[in-house]
Amino acid sequence: MGAAVTEEMGRVAGEKEEKLDSVVCEAKTDGDQKKELHGGGATREVVVVLDPPQNQSETRVSRLQTQHPVAPIQVAPHGTATSATVAAEFRPTPTPPQIGLATLNSRVYTNRISLLLFVLHLLVAAAAVCFFCYKAIQGLLDFSSSKAQKERHVLKFWLPPIEGASVLSIVLAFVWQKAVRTWPSVMVPFILWTCFLSTMAAGILLLCFSLPATDGLGVALIAFSIGAGLYACWVTRRIAFTGKVFENALRPVCKFRDLNGPAYLMMGVGFLWISAWCFAVIGALNFYYPALTILGLVLSLAWTAEVMRNVANLTVSRVIALYYLRGMQSNTQFSFQRATTINLGSACLGSLFVPTIEALRIIARGLNLLEGEDEFMFSCAHCCLRVMECIFRYGNSWAFVHIAAYGRGFVAASKSTWGLFERHRMEELVDSDITSAVCFLTGVTSGALSLIFAASWTFSSHKRYTATVSLLAFFVGYLMTRIGMALTHACVACYYVCYAESPNPRLFDSTIPERLSQIHSARESFVSTPRFPRRTPTT
Repeated sequence: MGAAVTEEMGRVAGEKEEKLDSVVCEAKTDGDQKKELHGGGATREVVVVLDPPQNQSETRVSRLQTQHPVAPIQVAPHGTATSATVAAEFRPTPTPPQIGLATLNSRVYTNRISLLLFVLHLLVAAAAVCFFCYKAIQGLLDFSSSKAQKERHVLKFWLPPIEGASVLSIVLAFVWQKAVRTWPSVMVPFILWTCFLSTMAAGILLLCFSLPATDGLGVALIAFSIGAGLYACWVTRRIAFTGKVFENALRPVCKFRDLNGPAYLMMGVGFLWISAWCFAVIGALNFYYPALTILGLVLSLAWTAEVMRNVANLTVSRVIALYYLRGMQSNTQFSFQRATTINLGSACLGSLFVPTIEALRIIARGLNLLEGEDEFMFSCAHCCLRVMECIFRYGNSWAFVHIAAYGRGFVAASKSTWGLFERHRMEELVDSDITSAVCFLTGVTSGALSLIFAASWTFSSHKRYTATVSLLAFFVGYLMTRIGMALTHACVACYYVCYAESPNPRLFDSTIPERLSQIHSARESFVSTPRFPRRTPTT
């Protein structure tokens, strides 16, 4: 048995030796043939450059990077080229950096000119407020003059109702925001009709005072109330969709517990600034040209409050946009720091243009409804719609999403966001959106309720100040509520813009696609603001 195994192993070894001898012979024969073909020249050798073996960690990293091509087989003369030389000559093209991710933490200040103007304005306004507060205190301490008696009278009967209206507006802002987050579908029609009723009640109350100054303000509020009622009837078909948008857009808020912090902080700072501002108005009453001085203070307060609202808007927009686009749990405090430093210039510039844009949008819608056979109305509508075409491309309220997320300037962000809407054919959808109108009417409702509160108080104590207190209470109530509603407005803007940029089905449901399908298939009638003039058929 053992002899048989030994014989078999010897036979296999013999066969291998025969095969090896045959290979060596063939190699020698080929070498001789090559020498003959080259005429006895120098021998050429083949240099094969191979990648070194990678360990397990390098293999894992390579899966996240672009695979570089392997160097080809090169033939070099003997003694003139080595594998190290060939490997040094082959340098793979480096992978370009991820530009989209790098711009998320851009450190470039945006819209520096507008930032500089706002800072200068804020310094001048602070100096003016301090000066007028000093003049008010100086007048109050001068007991012998008639100015001191007048200022004490104003301080006693004029200032407390306005301060009370400010506190009431802050409470209403908290209530509106909480109610919209809890019952979004119910609150949309409730806000529309509450605005109609509250402004109507405020106008009737001012007319009942039977004072010349309050009558004009009452007529204006009643006219606005009628317009708000007509608008509520006009947008009836959009109410259900707007409720769904509020519900979907506010859903990520529960993931960020401190997201309301910037809006609350801005309302606190706004209350302190308004309190100092109101005391400064008392000192401005006895200064040169009091009407122009107070008008300048009012414009300064409006711009400052709008910047505060947009700071809260940018903070929320960055947190929600990064959640949609990158799936990131962004830090609210860090986003707030960026909004108050790097992106503050864009907030200042947008605070000047966005209210004007919204006003032009309302005018364009009104002219679009009134446009008919009248040549003058057609010309006005044509001109206004041309202006709207330019404005919505270079300045719109949707820009704050890209300002917060990518650190772009106001104009560049406006063009990028509107370009996304045009690419996905969403222009008519965003033109017919009423979420911004609902937030605006919420501020008007709070202003009307603050007016009713302050006007009733002032009329019962001192009738002479009823008109000025009513107007200022309405203005303060509107501003404070708009700051509080910045979270809701920012979430809706992020919902539209981030869907247009990355319609991830895991984050977005079928609400927007179904609505776009309805608009493009003309299955539902819309009365939106066209961005281009209506072309009438020629006969």
